Amino acid sequence: MTFGVIVGNRGFFPDHLAQSGRTEMLAAIERAGYKAVSPTPEETKFGAVETRTEAARCADLFKRNRDSIDGIIVTLPNFGDERAIADTLRLADLRVPVLVQATPDTPGRMTIRDRRDSFCGKMSACNNLAQYGIPYSLTARHTEAPDSEIFQHDVNWFAAVCRVTRGLRRLRIGAIGARPAAFNTVRYSEKILEANGISVEPIDLSEILGRIERMSDTTAQPKLDQIQRYVSTDSVPANALLKMAKLGTVIDQWMAQTEVTISAVQCWTSLEEYFGVVPCTVMSMMSENLMSSACEVDICGVVGMHALQLASQTPSALLDWNNNYGDDPDKAVCFHCSNLPKHFFKDVRMDFQEIIAGTVGRENTYGTCVGQVKSGPMSYARFSTNDREGKIQGYLGEGEFTDDSLETFGGAGVVRIPKLQQLLRYICEHGFEHHVAANLSNVASAVREATTRYLGWSVYQHE
Repeated sequence: MTFGVIVGNRGFFPDHLAQSGRTEMLAAIERAGYKAVSPTPEETKFGAVETRTEAARCADLFKRNRDSIDGIIVTLPNFGDERAIADTLRLADLRVPVLVQATPDTPGRMTIRDRRDSFCGKMSACNNLAQYGIPYSLTARHTEAPDSEIFQHDVNWFAAVCRVTRGLRRLRIGAIGARPAAFNTVRYSEKILEANGISVEPIDLSEILGRIERMSDTTAQPKLDQIQRYVSTDSVPANALLKMAKLGTVIDQWMAQTEVTISAVQCWTSLEEYFGVVPCTVMSMMSENLMSSACEVDICGVVGMHALQLASQTPSALLDWNNNYGDDPDKAVCFHCSNLPKHFFKDVRMDFQEIIAGTVGRENTYGTCVGQVKSGPMSYARFSTNDREGKIQGYLGEGEFTDDSLETFGGAGVVRIPKLQQLLRYICEHGFEHHVAANLSNVASAVREATTRYLGWSVYQHE
């Protein structure tokens, strides 16, 4: 993660603050584990930006580093020149997230030598960015010192915003198989996604099965070894494991060839009837490796998984809002058959898919990852294409997985979400799907900032 850094300066105010402020900001970015691109004191006065000429030099520097800069931090150690800041961003035209930070004054250092006035300058800088039509983000507090704990939290939050923004632009998704006929709920507009920089690369399930038919057992052996290391397979027949390994190998090869990042897979009930396993473990392993994979060809569902994973840098899952939990209005059971990543479970084992075993036979449904979700924080998100209005919309929020007891099959956990009944009403009133992406983290704010402010999606955050 690399940030471009614009150090604001204004000659009416103490410019030694720009010099020290630049040093402090670069140190704070490095301490947080990120890289920085900023003019040197040899390129501009103190390495800051005040004049039109300095703005052009800084913009040229940013353009030369376009491919590596994920976001830009504007730091105001004094009032700063609002025009130079806005001009730099306009001239560079990187179209990446922007964070505006202002350093606070110290009550005992308010003389003409040391008074910053960045408290006021931040408003002027933001006013100019608004005039220029440049979207920007703000720190949690109006003024924060670069070496403060709260700014460290903010720069990590901003890094998550940058990861989501970059990751959802020019995203390529693999659609493996057709949408199951019984699941109208996962319909989506490929054209609306494409208009938002998200491409879908389809492959027919017959092509996957044809490639498997031609594959030798030896070719699938490395994937078989990975599966057996990944999850307990003691009760699973060897022939089922080999089928899973071949399926996983073909999908891996196809995704690499087509340069797709994440996937959604047809399941019910073609793979079970005509191939003899469920793809759950293969998909679980992909999600565990941060290559999110959703079932039932839920393309928009995997977009939500990917957004949460980009923000947290941990695996995401796709779940059903599935059951009430007793009489508690703020609790529910989230469930899938399941293809949840191992990261989600207290303990996990491979088993068969109990729901469709009665239809296609138990011997054709091995491959689920079964267990209870461990307790911890939960962020959730759902995005959909609104075909009537030609836009992407969604909702997100935070809650927690609890330790409440649950005796069921598949992968499941009890969630507690404040004002859950209001959220459920919102989902139903706006016609959202029963699938929801989940992540064991608190990243909803970063995902909303990226998707609304920088991608232009219409997203509701449940509080």
